[in-house]
Amino acid sequence: MDRRRFLQGSGAFAFAGMSGLTGCAKHVPMTANATAPSLPLYDAVSPIIPIRADIDRIFRITVCLRPFRPAGPRLDVERVGEKTIVHNYGHGGSGWSLSWGSAAVVIDKALAALDGKREIAVVGCGALGLTAATSAQRAGLKVTIYAKERPPFVRSSRATGSWTPDSRIALTSAAAPEFATQWESMARTSFAMYQSYLGMAGNPVEWTDRYQLSDVSREEQAAHHEREDSHGFVHYNPRIADLVPSQHDLPPGSTPFRTKYVRRTTSLTFNVADYSRQLINDFLIAGGKIETREFHTPQEIAALPEPVAVNCTGYAARALWNDESIVPVRGQIAWLIPQEGVNYGINYGNLNVLARRDGIVVQPSVHGDDDGWGETDETPDRAAAEAGVVALQSVYKRTQAGRA
Repeated sequence: MDRRRFLQGSGAFAFAGMSGLTGCAKHVPMTANATAPSLPLYDAVSPIIPIRADIDRIFRITVCLRPFRPAGPRLDVERVGEKTIVHNYGHGGSGWSLSWGSAAVVIDKALAALDGKREIAVVGCGALGLTAATSAQRAGLKVTIYAKERPPFVRSSRATGSWTPDSRIALTSAAAPEFATQWESMARTSFAMYQSYLGMAGNPVEWTDRYQLSDVSREEQAAHHEREDSHGFVHYNPRIADLVPSQHDLPPGSTPFRTKYVRRTTSLTFNVADYSRQLINDFLIAGGKIETREFHTPQEIAALPEPVAVNCTGYAARALWNDESIVPVRGQIAWLIPQEGVNYGINYGNLNVLARRDGIVVQPSVHGDDDGWGETDETPDRAAAEAGVVALQSVYKRTQAGRA
């Protein structure tokens, strides 16, 4: 028995016995001729260790500008002089989630442009650059990554680390009719690839539970989110509902949370620090090269020796390619010290919390999906970070009050 199971089984969490329930469905005796009752089934709710939401446990604050394009990611081909450029940027809040599927799209286009040649350049070393480079290697190409920075200094290293394939990916008013189908293909390709990272040393990708806490019904909550979304973001997740568990209402008393509704699902978590390191190591072991290079104009990329370059520059593409369609969406995270046994996420109002191996992400979004729209300031806001942790404290204060 490992230490975590021992602690959970020994009653280390005081909330575990507060209601006399463990989260299992009530036992219903069955007779020989009886049929199973049509009741929802709930597996056991593991002991939920409270997060130590103390302001002095904030060990860093990070800010990221998500590169959002109303029409969706740019995945087209462009000629700059004698160079073929395949674009791969503008994924909003879905960069990690869609990275492998997006790579499959652009590497197919790159292969067609190479016309039998075997060398390719990838510009950018974030989520999109690393997966595009690895995908190119797997297609038999010799790959060089050119980048100003590499993890942990790239913007995508500051991501929340959750499977969110349709987060700020496009606007309903601007996306092409065929984009939804392309999005679904990219999401399914990415999801399938992530399964190959499960169980690896360091847990680069893992499944963790998420708890949606609310005092209003699903319908009221959906209406509230719709009112907050003044821009009209697309919502494609229903197209891939078969990939992940549905959200289920948990029986009252089966968790320590004291909101009227507690809904649980299970989703993928990216431990970005370890996952990025593994992607880089795999790329280098397979013979890839990384050169530190900063580009200011498309012509500088056109001067590279490789005949085809995949442009994975993220938000930097706005200036590099003069792409005014990119809208910055600022996001800030307060990081709490990792905590043994805490491996779940919470969504409470406009507060998003996700416990990862490298830290506990606390991210308030006062205006929902519209939060940070058009903001370019990457200076950390300490007051906002502390406010998020105070909001998290309220979750557990409410829990303690309910218990009393």
